[in-house]
Amino acid sequence: MRILIHGINYAPELTGIGKYTGEMAEWLAARGHDVHVLTAVPYYPEWQVHTDYRGKNWHTEILRGVHVHRVPLYVPKEVTSVKRIIHEFSFLAATIPFWIKALFSKKFDLVFCIAPPFHLSSFPWLYAGIRRTVWINHIQDLQVDAAKDLGMIKNQTFLRAMFGLERFFLNRGARVSTISEGMQKKILSKGIVPQKLLFFPNWVDGNAIQPLTKEQSLRTEMGFSLEDKIVLYSGNLGEKQGLDSIIRVAAQFKDDSDVKFVICGSGGGKDKLVKLAAESSLSNVYFFPLQPYEKLSALLAMADVHLVLQKSSAADLVMPSKLTGILASGGCALVTASAGTTLFEVVQKFNMGILVDPESDSALEQGIKTALFTDVSLLKQNARQYAQQYLEKEEILQSFEQRVIRLTKKD
Repeated sequence: MRILIHGINYAPELTGIGKYTGEMAEWLAARGHDVHVLTAVPYYPEWQVHTDYRGKNWHTEILRGVHVHRVPLYVPKEVTSVKRIIHEFSFLAATIPFWIKALFSKKFDLVFCIAPPFHLSSFPWLYAGIRRTVWINHIQDLQVDAAKDLGMIKNQTFLRAMFGLERFFLNRGARVSTISEGMQKKILSKGIVPQKLLFFPNWVDGNAIQPLTKEQSLRTEMGFSLEDKIVLYSGNLGEKQGLDSIIRVAAQFKDDSDVKFVICGSGGGKDKLVKLAAESSLSNVYFFPLQPYEKLSALLAMADVHLVLQKSSAADLVMPSKLTGILASGGCALVTASAGTTLFEVVQKFNMGILVDPESDSALEQGIKTALFTDVSLLKQNARQYAQQYLEKEEILQSFEQRVIRLTKKD
């Protein structure tokens, strides 16, 4: 197949959507498909253009067999609702030359459009209508729902307009794929027929991410002892997670010199967290940058407990991508999730983590104590087994490839 993947995030971004899009594109290219990606210069999660791409505008590079067409975009230093909208529309506008050229070039058999942002579907909709190609909307995050529930956008007229546009695009695509059962239910509630849905969960490479001992971890490299009890949060430092609670709970452990809170990541909320820790004079909170992928197993092996935090208002709108790596590494995940959400039900059903109420410092503190001072070996064993059975990269991507081939042939 000749495939175009359209999304704002792509490798070499280390976390979130860009990581999965990069792995999918490279896998498809290795299978012999002609894979093109239309994306931005990398900027996430630091919210600044990566050093190697500064000053570059429209250009094409070939990464591991994938033709990556990059465009410039506005990247705000401070992320607000208004600036994020400008950021996303600047990317959309910058892709116009590519789409004009694509209309008169060799046809793509499949256009795979990744949300957020949801309005990236604008040009795939036009292209698919003119060129009669298969167009799939892939939903990694229900952006409009999240913006509403997190209070990021309060203007009801604007929200209704966005929901209407989102529904329009979802109904026009050949299929809508998404990563969790909860998000599937939410999409169905928007009036999408069940026949259009494809379940396409995020995955993990169980060969690349494996359980390691503490001696094999990054503890020594990062200055920790084997006896330290490490509470780790690794990933995007954004608004949906409610990460302020880590600092507040860390203050409750400041007299226990063995308990160390390690925050490893980048994002718009990092400066705030650093400031909060400094204001509280906490010496048990440590900040590190994101680690390269080849060190991920060793990073995860550091932790006695992994924090997977979300605000209750984000429940079932996003499935934390960091959880796949934690499970594959056989880690003990402490997950904030409300009863009735997909995340809660899956973790509870397979007994592969500690569940606590979202946005409750006392519940988070008690969950950390449970993880650090009780036997959690069964939870860790179940986590690894779940990853091997349900999240294996090769099986998920092969299944997706087969369904897409059938769809394009049918078309």
